[in-house]
Amino acid sequence: MRDARGRTGTHHVTYELTLHDGRVLRTRISHPVDRTVYGAAIWAHILRDQLDVTEDGFWTCVLDGTLPDRGAPETPKETLPADLVFLLIHRAGLAEEEVAALTKEEAMARLQRYWTEET
Repeated sequence: MRDARGRTGTHHVTYELTLHDGRVLRTRISHPVDRTVYGAAIWAHILRDQLDVTEDGFWTCVLDGTLPDRGAPETPKETLPADLVFLLIHRAGLAEEEVAALTKEEAMARLQRYWTEET
């Protein structure tokens, strides 16, 4: 984290995580002034506001390495190249929903059929 003059602080280490929806979570590692442990209220604040995770989700992540569910979109098993999608929609005249339902092999076969039969 930088101050107004662009300098970094030396008393805290700040971690940032950019989420899929554009939010940036920030948390700092610091110690209470009197070297005691954090109280329940500050711990709850850190989990809720800085880490956006439940306590159970936090400990599952720490102990098992399972990332918390923050609503990230599911990664598709297979994606089509952008130029193939463009050609299917703008040249072959397929609807986006139709193209989205195709496998890569089906999409290539459909484009080959367009080039050989429909042009």
